[in-house]
Amino acid sequence: MISIDTAFCQMFKTRLPLIAAPMFLVSNEDLVVEASEAGAMGTFPALNYRPIEKYREALAAIRRRTSRPIGVNIIVNKSNTRQNEDLKWALESGVDLLITSLGNPKTVIQEAHRSGAKVVCDVTNLDHALKVQDLGADGVIAVSQGAGGHAGPISPLVLIPWLKRELDILVIAAGGISHGASMAACIALGADAVSVGTRFIASKEATVDPAYKNAVVEATAEDIVLTSRISGTPAAVINTPYVRKMGLDLPWLVKALKENSHSKKYVVPFIHLLGMKALEGAANTPTWKTVWSAGQSVGLIDEILSAREIVEKMVREYQTACTTLAKSVSAASPIA
Repeated sequence: MISIDTAFCQMFKTRLPLIAAPMFLVSNEDLVVEASEAGAMGTFPALNYRPIEKYREALAAIRRRTSRPIGVNIIVNKSNTRQNEDLKWALESGVDLLITSLGNPKTVIQEAHRSGAKVVCDVTNLDHALKVQDLGADGVIAVSQGAGGHAGPISPLVLIPWLKRELDILVIAAGGISHGASMAACIALGADAVSVGTRFIASKEATVDPAYKNAVVEATAEDIVLTSRISGTPAAVINTPYVRKMGLDLPWLVKALKENSHSKKYVVPFIHLLGMKALEGAANTPTWKTVWSAGQSVGLIDEILSAREIVEKMVREYQTACTTLAKSVSAASPIA
């Protein structure tokens, strides 16, 4: 059984530096368990389970099925009114990793560390990365160009080594990673692990309609567009006919209210709520109003596999990429 040793693996006692990323509506109990049992770390968004009782039941069920490390994503902005409960039950269930996004992670970091859990925070730039490091985060997820959902604007070729050079905490790569060669490339750039999302949409365990999975398999990288209509900030989705009809920008009035200092705190949560409803409807019961979140790595996904098969395939591809690179170095002529 192959192991890849990085600082991430040492911190969490995983065999592989690989996170099955927490995806809204996609990640579920089966996907978390199978990914973790395969040597990666399975994670899921707390808000995938509503009401809160179902979230508690899911945590308990996952813990009964696996003793390996697992993680939970918690939205830490005001749109998530149950974030304190999400954190409480995660920690009481012995969750190893908390992934924060869309807000200030201070409370999550403090409470997690009291319980012995670790926290990594989604970031898209150095400024935010330095802020969460100062707050005590154990790592960052460097969300770069090509990611699904709220993709960052910076190429992973720049963002990963830049954050690695400037930070003293874990750097986990995210964006455009769907096979082992891209994982090897991220590790070569300095990443301590990779976070893989879109590839696991096209998994047998994913809790989405088959039409969504097939769309991921059939789409190319050019089919991914950024739209502000879902959450108010650019999010990567498959360019369906409905997305084209809807347009990629917020209506001018909503945009103006979002940018106004007095109305912003009311408008942003409302936009998030409407966006979540749109994603939920499309994922579970596709209609002509179809909004499917995905990253540019759809262009490299051509089959639906189980989570274990995805992990095992990525490890084989990682090995092949490393072997090929090693051969190219040894075969090179000495520089005079």
